[in-house]
Amino acid sequence: MNSGIILWLEQLLINLLVAAVMLAAGWFCIEPITKLVGKALDSSVKKKRPLLTGLATQVVNKGLWIVLVVMVLSRLGVDVGPLIAGLGVTGFILGFAFQESLGNLASGLMIAINEPFRVGDFVEVAGLSGTVRDVGIMATELSTPDNKKVVIPNKSAWGSPITNYSALGQRRVDLSVGIAYGESIEKAVNVARQAVNSVEGVLPEPEARIAPVSFDDSQITICLRPWVKSENYWTVHAAVIAAVKSAFERENISIPFPQLDVHQV
Repeated sequence: MNSGIILWLEQLLINLLVAAVMLAAGWFCIEPITKLVGKALDSSVKKKRPLLTGLATQVVNKGLWIVLVVMVLSRLGVDVGPLIAGLGVTGFILGFAFQESLGNLASGLMIAINEPFRVGDFVEVAGLSGTVRDVGIMATELSTPDNKKVVIPNKSAWGSPITNYSALGQRRVDLSVGIAYGESIEKAVNVARQAVNSVEGVLPEPEARIAPVSFDDSQITICLRPWVKSENYWTVHAAVIAAVKSAFERENISIPFPQLDVHQV
């Protein structure tokens, strides 16, 4: 066999071996470096910003992989100079082709910087409600109360009103109950207040508001507005309904149903 071919094969094998080692080293090193960057970002600010940290670590991770791939290609004899030089023109063309993706990327950055929600918060985003499971570079993932996975492009999430039910720590439960016109409003309010305040999870401060709010066709409507911790909202919501109904039954306070009186003329 020609000695030139043998030397070429030997060099190729050496380059392949070195490239394999470089890939293996990168595989084991990039993840720890990414985690180290995340810890450094967390320790460098007084208030932790997990979304911004997560986005930054994702960018660092993908950037390191790009650098590693370029180094490996260069080791294998691929001339990456023209490729890098062509990225300017290619990027200009791709900018038009992937405007939507770039919009999602920019919106993901805005979400990470402003943090309108965090992982674990219950939110309403782009008309959809659910618990935030992940905030990525391109999309935000929610799980709905009936356990459906919803993926919302970041552009849609950032470009619509965002309601965060968990951010402030407390929520007000808004309920109402009707009493018959023949009942004492003062008695009904006192009984409802005692029932509401007896429910586990109702906060003493702010004080629950129990008051009549309207004259309706078949009843006088009383509002029930206790405050709870955000995570206890639905548990307390159900418990207040049960407690008030039981209290009204014990005190013989009538909860009317809609009725229509017909008079013959």
